[in-house]
Amino acid sequence: MNDNEVVDLIREAIWLSIKMSAPIMLVGLVVGVVIALLQALTQIQEVTLVFVPKILAIFIALFIALPMFSVILGDFMHVIADKIVAIK
Repeated sequence: MNDNEVVDLIREAIWLSIKMSAPIMLVGLVVGVVIALLQALTQIQEVTLVFVPKILAIFIALFIALPMFSVILGDFMHVIADKIVAIK
């Protein structure tokens, strides 16, 4: 395995982490903005009002995206296993 292959593998691992975290982060962002907008419109300044819906939305998004994450990680593991087998 040369330097270019190692760099490509690291780049692919970073891209994988971005692909897996982006949907969950976007759900948290959207729910946070919606709750903040509702707080601004109704002038309810309760601190905990933001956290509970955001946590629930993130858990639901994780539950929905978990099969996709397992497929992505399984494919990446196959790539790594193939590279390990090819080393000689």
